[in-house]
Amino acid sequence: MIRPEPQITPEPANAAPQPAMPPDAPLAMPEQDFRARALSGPARQAVAPEVWLARLIAFGGAVVIGALGAWQMWAAFGTNIQPMQYVLLCLFTITFTWIGFNFCSMLAGLLARQHETPAEDGTARIAIVMPIYHEDPVESLALLAALADEAAAAGLAQRAEIIVLSDSNDPDFFPAEALAVAKLRAACPLPVWYRRRTQNNGRKAGNIAQFIRRWGARYDQMIVLDADSVVSGEVLRQMSARMSADPALALIQTVPMLIHGQTIFARATQFANRVYGPPVARGVAAWSGDNGNFWGHNALIRVPAFAACCGLPELPGRAPWGGTILSHDFVEAALLRRAGWKLRLDWDLRASYEGSPPTLLDMAVRERRWAQGNLQHLRVMGARGFTAISRVHFAIGILGFLMSPIWLAMILTGLVLTANVILSSPVYFPSTYQLFPDWPTFDARRMVWLLAASAALLLLPKFIAIGRAWRRPLAAGAGGHGHIFLSAICEILLSALIAPVQMLIQTRQIGEILLGRSSGWESQVRKGFMPSWGVVIRRHWAHVVAGLAVTVTIAYLSPAQLVWLSPILAGLILAPLTSRWSASAVLGRWARAAGLLVTPEERNVPPVMAASVNQARHLRGKADPMTTLGRDATARAAYASMIPALPRRATAERLDEISAAAKIAAAENRSQALSFLDGAERRALLDNAELLDSWSDLPE
Repeated sequence: MIRPEPQITPEPANAAPQPAMPPDAPLAMPEQDFRARALSGPARQAVAPEVWLARLIAFGGAVVIGALGAWQMWAAFGTNIQPMQYVLLCLFTITFTWIGFNFCSMLAGLLARQHETPAEDGTARIAIVMPIYHEDPVESLALLAALADEAAAAGLAQRAEIIVLSDSNDPDFFPAEALAVAKLRAACPLPVWYRRRTQNNGRKAGNIAQFIRRWGARYDQMIVLDADSVVSGEVLRQMSARMSADPALALIQTVPMLIHGQTIFARATQFANRVYGPPVARGVAAWSGDNGNFWGHNALIRVPAFAACCGLPELPGRAPWGGTILSHDFVEAALLRRAGWKLRLDWDLRASYEGSPPTLLDMAVRERRWAQGNLQHLRVMGARGFTAISRVHFAIGILGFLMSPIWLAMILTGLVLTANVILSSPVYFPSTYQLFPDWPTFDARRMVWLLAASAALLLLPKFIAIGRAWRRPLAAGAGGHGHIFLSAICEILLSALIAPVQMLIQTRQIGEILLGRSSGWESQVRKGFMPSWGVVIRRHWAHVVAGLAVTVTIAYLSPAQLVWLSPILAGLILAPLTSRWSASAVLGRWARAAGLLVTPEERNVPPVMAASVNQARHLRGKADPMTTLGRDATARAAYASMIPALPRRATAERLDEISAAAKIAAAENRSQALSFLDGAERRALLDNAELLDSWSDLPE
């Protein structure tokens, strides 16, 4: 729906501006004790037979594949196994089992059950919650505006509200956020609330927890969105109806589809997500059953259950192992299930979207935080009362990052064994009284078959997904059978180049965490740019050196081995080129024009996404937000109503405010006053309505 450009509506004379947040409605959210007994909740129902069968296929199949791989590797080594061969056998078994599990999990998806939406929508009050931290508020609120229109059309106007929870602490973001909220309020069919915290304790999880503790009793359900994610109004209605119909259901997770990818890297990522993602999600849903997971956003949550079970404590010790739990979503899911609540991955609710990381380097920044959060789970996955499947979710997340150093260790072990064979002379009579020689045995043919089996387990799920797409409208939406196949080949080739680089990046990240270095908390990059040659060389020189060193060494010792290592070595040596060119929006547009790496959502833009583009155009002001505050008294009053309340402070704690007032008094105009202020004083200005009025009284 396209509306006239919203303006900040002047309040009637003597009327107070709309408050930033609704009246308080406190809800207790106690901190959980990982050593205590679980809280009582709904009685757990028996696991359905199809879920047991899916688990047998996923986990039993992985064990069988891993055992077969280990047996064949053992047979390839022969009878005189050396210590380093035992190491290689162990590392290979872990890796082979891991890729076998991914394959078997997809097969288990054949048993996934599709849930029906009841005819009755229910009467639950819904909070549409979007935490933001140093984001472009117009882009984020445009998604909310589009969702609000669809939610109202779906019949949710009388029971849904939008809540924007800001953790921004950079004053440059304060006026932009508040003025965008004021514009959204002027034209939104749903109530819109905004709260900016002055202390962002607990990061995102703490932000949501503080909201629940103060206003949670006002709502029955809440959908949590990221700053670049959204669902359609119809999906929100269906989620609410499904949850209302099942009083034991505490969380419904959707499968977000990646959108808005412009660079080659982003387009390849969103193509893989769109084509390979649905069958993978069905597999996870099949073996999870009612013991699903939480991915942090695009999920509907029962507020009373979440409040009772999911108050997270700080982990003892210093970061990265202690402090705030970064990957809080997995822990919250495990706590809900510990209390008996159901959690489901409803894979059939497709109109769920999120942005894609634009470049390899931006993805590495995100993965650094995810790696730290997942390794923190080692401290909580043994908590009392957690179910076996909850622990499996933890283990999968942890192994997702540990597989990189395991893969690297396996490669290095293989290189050591190769060098040992080439540089050492075999000992045929290790015992003095030995009558017959010990001939070195190594079954090279069997090793080739193992390598082929590994490649098949990696690639077969992708080709199964392509075959599935060919039988569905997905293929036509992606450009037809030929284009989707060529796109898959492009994605596989790019993934093959990126995989060894990501292996070393993630291995370094794991090393940093083990050395006690925390990831910090940085805002996410939503719209990337092509990095300069200097940046990519600085970030990837070590990868190039490692690739060249191994290439030269192997070429000298055993040139034939280069055939098997060429994909890895090519990825390392070409890392700067791959990193830079995959970040090119120009190449991304060329691929789009050629019909490569195209998703159906690009050809037929979902209504909620198309509407968000129009909403962003209307929400974005023509003037700089600070300029608007100085010129427009109505905008300034709206902004002042959203300034967080500060407690009374001693003079010594108000020095920034005092110095800001003095500098404003000494300035000749607004621009000069702003140039006088440092960051702390600028924040003091924007946190004080009277000081803001004094600044606005200056000439422009």
